[in-house]
Amino acid sequence: MPKHKNRTLGTRTLAPETLMMGYGYDPALSEGAIKTPIFQASTFVFKSAEDGKRFFEVAYGLREKDPDEALGLIYSRINNPNLEILEDRLSVWDAADRTLVFSSGMAAITTAVLAVSRPGDIVLYTAPAYGGTEYLFDRILPRYGVEARAVPAGEGSAVLNEAIQTAAEDAAVRGGRLAAVFVESPANPTNELVDIAQTARDLAALNQAERPVLAVDNTFLGPLWQRPLALGADLALYSLTKYVGGHSDLIAGACMGRADIMAQVAEMRTIGGSMADPHTAWLLTRSLETLHLRMERSQVNAITLAERLTGHSKVVEVLTAGGALASAEQQRIFAEQCAGPGSTLSIRLNGGEAEAFRFLDSLTLFKLAVSLGGSESLASHPSSMTHSDYTSEAKARCGIGDNLVRLSVGIENVEDLWVDLAQALDRI
Repeated sequence: MPKHKNRTLGTRTLAPETLMMGYGYDPALSEGAIKTPIFQASTFVFKSAEDGKRFFEVAYGLREKDPDEALGLIYSRINNPNLEILEDRLSVWDAADRTLVFSSGMAAITTAVLAVSRPGDIVLYTAPAYGGTEYLFDRILPRYGVEARAVPAGEGSAVLNEAIQTAAEDAAVRGGRLAAVFVESPANPTNELVDIAQTARDLAALNQAERPVLAVDNTFLGPLWQRPLALGADLALYSLTKYVGGHSDLIAGACMGRADIMAQVAEMRTIGGSMADPHTAWLLTRSLETLHLRMERSQVNAITLAERLTGHSKVVEVLTAGGALASAEQQRIFAEQCAGPGSTLSIRLNGGEAEAFRFLDSLTLFKLAVSLGGSESLASHPSSMTHSDYTSEAKARCGIGDNLVRLSVGIENVEDLWVDLAQALDRI
């Protein structure tokens, strides 16, 4: 094992936050620079024609890579030093066989779904989900002969398993497969949880020649507070724009998981050209060094604010993953698969859209903007913003009312944030 990819020190297995400082990077290859330089290059020089031949054989799947063979640098659409270092470090957190980084979270999701599905297949997904994800499933995939079916996230494993069985049977009748089950847990923006381990067991027991891929959007809690791959998922997906990037200054995504499935995703990324650029990869590598500090501080702040918001006269309900008001099943799932609730929560206010808008317009420290997981605190109105393309029926089914406000809690002083929320609530 090369020294820069050593995960142990003597008999001790090093923690991910320690490995974020240097894992996958050899300073000797970059003039001794302690931090990774930006490799702003489109193409790379081969030492010999034989090297070029060998590199392309592996890159295009003409032969299997030898166990100790590195994928040679060819062209930045295929690989780039900044991408490789970042992907190595991201793999550490989730113990993934392989990680691929993309130009956006939606690029990661789209590439992965297209890689594992074909015309005639069915894809199941849990709702509510990020608006772009639902748009892809409901409006784009059907154009390519792939049917998408939504299953309410909060209705439990039995309902999801019934949908899995039905979808597999329906797909078989028309010569297709249940290609994948896509889970967003916690759900956006209601924080409802899906039992990932139980879903994995249900798929393993399915009477289908090819086991469907279980993919989990882990943006809300990962990689600190939830590890889908350890729970039986095949793929974990991220909007790296959020917590991993953490500074609201880049757009990127990631897909990681089992080697055989990731090979399919890698093929689709290479041909589709949806990888992140070297500078974005460099920024993300920088951000990984403080990821645990930022996520820990944000979560402590969010827990404090959720406790104070609960029972406030202007707040009907506080929605957190596995929260005190969640059902017994939701609390069980949280206890079994989550290490913390994260720092994105939603509140239902007394009133409707007018009261929600008055609250949002009165905030000072919480910025009125979509996205989440940055160092700063944000507030948004899902019904009219991120989930505005939902029908009124879909909003009602998913619990996205006009009185729902989503809060992404940052790393500011928590007492200052509370004063901001309190004064805005007073103006409703």
